[in-house]
Amino acid sequence: MVYHVGQVVEGQITGIKPYGAFVSIDAQTSGLIHISELSDGFVKDVEMFVKLGEKVKLKVLEIDPQNKQLRLSLKAVQSNSRKSRPRIKPVIKLREKIGFASLKAQLNDWIKDAKKEKSHD
Repeated sequence: MVYHVGQVVEGQITGIKPYGAFVSIDAQTSGLIHISELSDGFVKDVEMFVKLGEKVKLKVLEIDPQNKQLRLSLKAVQSNSRKSRPRIKPVIKLREKIGFASLKAQLNDWIKDAKKEKSHD
């Protein structure tokens, strides 16, 4: 089969290494999901995102036609599905009620206490 950059494909995880996961796309084509393409966040352990034998949907980032190998992304497919979900109210509104304002109100008292403690030393 012929693949193109940007295409979403399904593959099976065939190997896991500390730097990423190997994927079989079809009988002739394989690929690699580099650890940086598993998630937008920090990835400590590849196996927290994929398991050996698992079937996953991936986006094709690059193609090496000579070796029939693909560079793949799991996070690119997951990002698309996140965009289609309804948005939850932003946390910023919550911070306005209980965030820095309460700290600001206490700041002067903390400074006075610190000065008193320092003068007693």
